[in-house]
Amino acid sequence: MSYTKVYLMIMLLVCNGKVIVDKKAQKTNAFQQNDNILIGNKASINAKPQLEIFADDVKCSHGCTIGQLDKNALFYLQSRGIPAKEAKALLLFAFGNDVVEKIKIPALKSRISKLIAQKLDVDFGINL
Repeated sequence: MSYTKVYLMIMLLVCNGKVIVDKKAQKTNAFQQNDNILIGNKASINAKPQLEIFADDVKCSHGCTIGQLDKNALFYLQSRGIPAKEAKALLLFAFGNDVVEKIKIPALKSRISKLIAQKLDVDFGINL
């Protein structure tokens, strides 16, 4: 289970993710990842990934990241002639693309990539 979120508004989000492994589910291999990027000084998130394991022979783990755009990466892109809006959009698109790349249905993958680009209000000039 993988969640990737970008928060552009002034808001507080509470994210509870729970994986329950029943005692009959021996040999389960589960991983929960929750990645978040905050845009703006007033956006915040409280993330609480949880695992409830009732089986003995399992491999389960979880992780969570919360951060902001890398100012050095923004500077690098801008120093190469990419305007600030597009540089920010490229970094946000790349962040979300980690999840999009896992989609196995080409038409769905393309549609979601286009929706993300549309929400970022930028034309990358490539065939998504």
